[in-house]
Amino acid sequence: MDHSTVLIISDDVEFSRSVTARWQMERHIPTFTLLSGDIWPRSAENFAVAIVGPLRRELLSVILEPLHSTQQPLFCVCEDAATAQLVRERWPRTSVVRSDENWLNVLVLSAGEAVLRSRAEARTRAAEEKCLLLDRQATLGRYMLEMRHGLNNALTSLLGNSDLLLVEPGSLSAQARGQIETIRNMTLRIHEVLQRFSSLEKEMNVVAQQVERDSGKYRAATASH
Repeated sequence: MDHSTVLIISDDVEFSRSVTARWQMERHIPTFTLLSGDIWPRSAENFAVAIVGPLRRELLSVILEPLHSTQQPLFCVCEDAATAQLVRERWPRTSVVRSDENWLNVLVLSAGEAVLRSRAEARTRAAEEKCLLLDRQATLGRYMLEMRHGLNNALTSLLGNSDLLLVEPGSLSAQARGQIETIRNMTLRIHEVLQRFSSLEKEMNVVAQQVERDSGKYRAATASH
């Protein structure tokens, strides 16, 4: 199930049909999962809103208890005052809708708002997760900037010493010379990566400065009107 799924649980097929048919008149139509009280999955959590309709009395607690323990909006349509009072007392997070003459409109409009709110919360969580990822990457980038000069100094030392060893013919065995050449080549590759990192920093600074200039021009133009 996705975040726009509405879970409808009822032993009354006409109830489920009425709710889904009425929802078709709305602008935003979610996905529906229709279940009877006997077959609904006890571990169902991936839904935007749950709606509980007419059920056998013995199934009310079995279904409402796990649904009430989730963080998702929960609606229960009650046919009599006694059931409504029971639901309010035992599962206070549940929104109770009495099945009077206007119950269908009340239910669909209220549940529809809950679906939209669930979508907005899902987008917010996704944005927060993305911000956390970007923040971690920014921290890594700042660390690289701070360590760049130290790394360059270490690479310069490696290159200088490997070059000194390589310019003395006959002082090294063929195997040792090959190993030092490998060290020198890998050092040059790391140096190229750091150079590219420096170039990216300069490019990003130029872009940031251009954005700031454009923003200043826009603010000035707006203020002049």
